[in-house]
Amino acid sequence: MEEVSFSYNVKKEIIDKINSKPKADVCIMGMLTYCNDLSDEEISFLTENKAVADFFSLNVGRILENDKAVEITQQQKKNGVILYNLEIKDYEDRITLLDYFRMDSSRRLMPEDLPKEKFYPQLIAGIFLACGSVNNPEKKYHMEFVMPTLDLCNDFGILLIDNFGITPKHVERKNSQIVYIKESENIIDMLTLMGASMCSLELMNVKMMKDMRNKINRAVNCDNANIEKSLKAAEKQISDIELIDETIGLDSLPDNLQEIADLRYNNPDYNLKELGAAIDPPISRSGANHRLQKLAEIADKIRTEKEIKQKEE
Repeated sequence: MEEVSFSYNVKKEIIDKINSKPKADVCIMGMLTYCNDLSDEEISFLTENKAVADFFSLNVGRILENDKAVEITQQQKKNGVILYNLEIKDYEDRITLLDYFRMDSSRRLMPEDLPKEKFYPQLIAGIFLACGSVNNPEKKYHMEFVMPTLDLCNDFGILLIDNFGITPKHVERKNSQIVYIKESENIIDMLTLMGASMCSLELMNVKMMKDMRNKINRAVNCDNANIEKSLKAAEKQISDIELIDETIGLDSLPDNLQEIADLRYNNPDYNLKELGAAIDPPISRSGANHRLQKLAEIADKIRTEKEIKQKEE
């Protein structure tokens, strides 16, 4: 059995939340405005989602008082997905439907034709059912709408910006006008707005897990970098200690430097805090670092003197 997509589940949840005729009417208005063909000569709508096809057919039939007004044909695509082609064949039915929503082939919804603001979520939901999709959030955050015209892109963008503070982006792809949203927070808001609250929660959970994984990865990478840095520093410190021991001898050093040199040499994996804690009495991280810096200065002085002597020879 083919896996059901996240987008399919979003559309099904949207439809399940349409619980009144006024909401269904506004949703159908959105679907018609952004369907494939809309005029008195042809009204057609393509979808891969059976729930969407059934919803459109049922409610258009209710509005036209003709449960056979929408003719549905099926076509199997190469990938095995069923494509549903919905058409309103009868001319009088098309005219009646256009008049019902006060629409024409321009598809532009004038302010006086828009539903009450409280129904804007159902209008946007209908637009999504007609031409929208959203990616599985496990893969990437991306919602898009394939719009029939540039004017409808602008209308949709203004509707989202002015009423919900969501700013979509636009691109032209293969002669199609695409409105898209990539910000996860805005996609979450869109899903909630359209009534797909469970899918919205699913996306939130995915985002939370991704953020947590990223945080852990950053922490691990940071720890690894710090460990590598500490090991390189310890390697240099041990080299300094060996040089001092081979030349002037560690016993020539003050007791506090002899102690830190012995601890470092025998514990190359200790960090500064651990070195400080191992001294009796314990000293701070900065105290341990200060003593190691003193050893480094002594070793550097020995190296410089060696270089000068070699040049003189």
